[in-house]
Amino acid sequence: MNIKVLEKAHIIREKKTEYVMREKEVLRILGSSCQYFVRLYWTFQDTERLYFVLTYAKNGELLKQIEKHECFNIECTRYYTAELILALEYLHTKGIVHRDLKPENVLFDDNWHILITDFGSAKIVKEDTEKCDNDSDTNFRRRRNSFVGTAQFVSPEMLTDTSSSYASDLWALGCIIYQMVSGLMPFRGPSEYLIFQKILNLEYEYPEGFDKVAKDLVEKLLVIVPDKRLGITDVKPYTSLREHELFKGLNWENMGPPPKISDFCDNISENIIPDHLEPGLDEEKVSRLQLDLLPPASTPSRKKVST
Repeated sequence: MNIKVLEKAHIIREKKTEYVMREKEVLRILGSSCQYFVRLYWTFQDTERLYFVLTYAKNGELLKQIEKHECFNIECTRYYTAELILALEYLHTKGIVHRDLKPENVLFDDNWHILITDFGSAKIVKEDTEKCDNDSDTNFRRRRNSFVGTAQFVSPEMLTDTSSSYASDLWALGCIIYQMVSGLMPFRGPSEYLIFQKILNLEYEYPEGFDKVAKDLVEKLLVIVPDKRLGITDVKPYTSLREHELFKGLNWENMGPPPKISDFCDNISENIIPDHLEPGLDEEKVSRLQLDLLPPASTPSRKKVST
């Protein structure tokens, strides 16, 4: 398990209460019904901090693996794209738009399956909260424009007055596929403004040797008009994505174990889970976690805060 620590003073100062509460609610909705998302086991707090006890992602971020190996072979790209599609199918049937899907927010568990995380910017689609959600869209676009490192995955509609939708996650999926195949982000530039202009103008190109089948899928996802993206109008989500040539012959009901990214994958994790820790928490384990895993108050520590 992993403990995400949030400083209350930082949350209040940066006006991030909305994001923290939304992440907690999304994790509550997702529960443990789908293997492709981090699970929230427990929350607790003290006078200064909030603590989220989450699934431990032993093998780190998708981004780190892309950077380490420069790019994925087509077998790995196909497998992890399929897992992302299954995850989005489930997420969207639950009425949730992630809105910040990117390689940093896709983690690997100890068996090299994906775990999607970071739902602070998510949108919960409900008719009775439509006004609230529209306000959140405005705040989200403002937040997006001020954060370096996220701009490359923003969909065109999130840069205009149009509300985000499930199609926004499909745009991000196209960007992730492009990055897995090439090691590069499709929309690049020296500033966020120039990146946004490239996104709005659909200005990107493929490096030499880019797999033709993967290219076809990317082009059907990186479409300016949200309703034209592959899969978004399917009566049964996401049939047309599953039927794409990239997944020819894939058994969606049993995809088998993940292919190795490299021969070193099994040994790259630097973190070890203590043998005495088991999944799930009761009151006794919560108390032990506070004693065993939290540093003394007098000891400086690195804390992960909401972004």
